Amino acid sequence: MTETYDLVIRSRRAVLPYGEKPAAVAVRNGRIAAIEEADAPLAAPAEVDLGDIALLPGLVDTHVHINEPGRTEWEGFATATRAAAAGGVTTVVDMPLNSLPPTVDVESLAVKQAAARGAVHVDVGFWGGAIPGNVADLRPLHEAGVFGFKCFISDSGVPEFPPLSPERQYEAFREIASFDGLIIVHAEDPAALSEPAAGDYASFLASRPPSAERRAVEQVIRVAEQTGVRAHIVHLAAADALEPLAKARSRGVRVTAETCPHYLTLTAEDVPGPDATAFKCCPPIRDAGNREELWNGLADGVISCVVTDHSPCTPDLKRGDFATAWGGVSSLQLGLSAVWTAARARGHGLSSVVRWMAEGPAALVGLNGDGARRKGRIALGYDADLVAFAADASHVVDAAALHHRNPVTPYAGRSLRGVVQATWLRGEIVDDTPRGALLNR
Repeated sequence: MTETYDLVIRSRRAVLPYGEKPAAVAVRNGRIAAIEEADAPLAAPAEVDLGDIALLPGLVDTHVHINEPGRTEWEGFATATRAAAAGGVTTVVDMPLNSLPPTVDVESLAVKQAAARGAVHVDVGFWGGAIPGNVADLRPLHEAGVFGFKCFISDSGVPEFPPLSPERQYEAFREIASFDGLIIVHAEDPAALSEPAAGDYASFLASRPPSAERRAVEQVIRVAEQTGVRAHIVHLAAADALEPLAKARSRGVRVTAETCPHYLTLTAEDVPGPDATAFKCCPPIRDAGNREELWNGLADGVISCVVTDHSPCTPDLKRGDFATAWGGVSSLQLGLSAVWTAARARGHGLSSVVRWMAEGPAALVGLNGDGARRKGRIALGYDADLVAFAADASHVVDAAALHHRNPVTPYAGRSLRGVVQATWLRGEIVDDTPRGALLNR
């Protein structure tokens, strides 16, 4: 008896865990049920032949600020997840801050889940927050399904999410280690930060030097080593921090790191003037030499994943200069094309991009194991989250055409390589109807 499937997608460039090859991917009940030769006879009521268009697993972006509820004029679940799907991202994990309330207890998690339910176009999970005074809330949040806990060492930019002092870090790390949870850290040492002396980019960059990141990373490594917690450094911008990370990992400390598309594709030299505040983020975009060292860190495996840190705001908050404007880069819809453009120029293939932007983030949050949801790979039993990606096509970024709520991005007017032509979530094409699910750890 011939097996039947719900959907078959054929591509001469399927990016599989063992490399690119022609393949036919068959979907049944939302999961990948077979992977065969590209011309294999497979019975299904729906079939798509992509030809030379690449077939990728849906990307997993574990660093997204959606800001709903409370600051939905900045972004929201509907707009963020529509932008994600348009950029080939099929799973996002939402950060606990910039929403009101922040996700620092079970009650605030429920409020956020209620806001997201029925509104999301891709699958969405949630981080909890570790702030002073909420140690007793960490285990209940873990049991409620958050994927881990975000903390700051320096000021977060919003008063409702204060940073942890060294003593509070130890307390929170020890508690999270007790249930084998994950702590993710914005690592900048406040003692090395200062107010910008002026509004130009050079002054802003000098106010947040690489030493601030390195010292904070070294502090996180010390506390992780003392407590045994699993720790992850978010949005690494300073290549100076790669050395202590590599040494810590070599001696068995459970510490990992991510970087972001803007640190891999943009440079301080690209910033055209003091009003180009779409480039402002913390930690800052650094010089071209630093960027190349980050690429080396990716190639060496010291950096395990690339995620966007999509951190939008309203256009009025980006007015002014680098001393006064809000810091955050909006790139959820553009991350894949931006990284592919730069990776291709450095001799990396699509398999590497998938490893950094799908497999790595999925592994970080445990979505690559034996749970109910398996993401980030075109492999048997995994969710049929798939992307048709025209890797050889190019496009010029029109900020007004993006699905982000606010059309502010440093990529405006840039030519990028690679166009997402279609995105499937569990075997269904993503369109204007929200079909995303809310994920628990």
